[in-house]
Amino acid sequence: MRRLVILGSTGSIGTQALELVAAADDLELVAISADRRWEQLIAQANEHCVRKVLIADPESAEQARAAWDGEVLSGPEGLAELIVGAEPDLVLNAIVGSAGLAATVITLSEGVDLALANKESLVVGGELVIELAAATGARLLPVDSEHSALHQLIASESGQAPGTVQRLTLTASGGPFRGRSRDELASVTAEGALNHPTWQMGGKISIDSATLMNKGLEVIEAHQLFGTAYDDIEVVIHPQSIVHSMISLADGSSLAHLGYPDMKVPIAYALHYPRRTRLELKSLDLAQLGSLTFEPVDNQAFPCLGLALAAGREGGTAPCILNAANEVAVAAFLDNRCGFLQIAEVIAATLNEAQIEQSYSFDTLIAADRAARRVTGEHLAALA
Repeated sequence: MRRLVILGSTGSIGTQALELVAAADDLELVAISADRRWEQLIAQANEHCVRKVLIADPESAEQARAAWDGEVLSGPEGLAELIVGAEPDLVLNAIVGSAGLAATVITLSEGVDLALANKESLVVGGELVIELAAATGARLLPVDSEHSALHQLIASESGQAPGTVQRLTLTASGGPFRGRSRDELASVTAEGALNHPTWQMGGKISIDSATLMNKGLEVIEAHQLFGTAYDDIEVVIHPQSIVHSMISLADGSSLAHLGYPDMKVPIAYALHYPRRTRLELKSLDLAQLGSLTFEPVDNQAFPCLGLALAAGREGGTAPCILNAANEVAVAAFLDNRCGFLQIAEVIAATLNEAQIEQSYSFDTLIAADRAARRVTGEHLAALA
């Protein structure tokens, strides 16, 4: 029986993971967490017989304590207590944004295997997170559909000579604004950006998908996970979202991971690894699909991808600054305080103004994150 902690259990990834846990006979859920949705979290705890929870927001945690007789933790100290005290075999980190980095560090520091749905941990933490996993022997299992696919494809070539895998290809649906010109994007709204054609996701990741920043963050994540040079990672638009990723091999052949888009597949792969589990999902019918199409990225209309690639290549604190600026800009867009195209503009301005340093420690990253958020806020204020 594998003891499991789910962080971010009230979000899209977390709720789907709970459905998988309910159907599994080899997973024991021992703790869950949420940011503010305490009523939903307590309902989940009662349904899954969990007696220990974390609510990040202290005020929401107090409300939960008044309504529930289980153990309710809160704050950074509570996060460490939750993970260490639950004695898990596996932690699923489905926290949204850079806030998930602390959970990643605590989990890996304890030598506990990590199912990672929080891409910002690798974007912000980069080499430090990878080194921490290597030092403690903890396994890092990607939950993003693209990286889960790459994990499986690369593993299939594990017995081959170094250099066999020469290129990684990440696919992107193109989001709700695929095919629109830069001029046409000037007037799009948050409501339109949230209407993703393929996936049902939270607000922040939906906007990242619309700007293609999400794909840029995923390129940085792939670079860190698999040690692949940025020049050997490409992004192509694939509207059907059937091919999740592809690897190109030294003999000229390529391997692809295909399937109907459903996040339960990569979640289940990570939760049960290395064993595959049966899911009651529809098998791929190529004849019914008829055709799969692919397009190049329009970098002029969607500059966030290029900003992410440039930050990744620069290294150091640049990806951390990129991520912080993006989180602040996306929040402003969702709050109608900036336009869609201005997201990329304020990110670029923040990167141009920032002092890029080497990432010597997590303290360095925390300082860079704070500074970037302040600078981005100043640029947004100037737009008002």
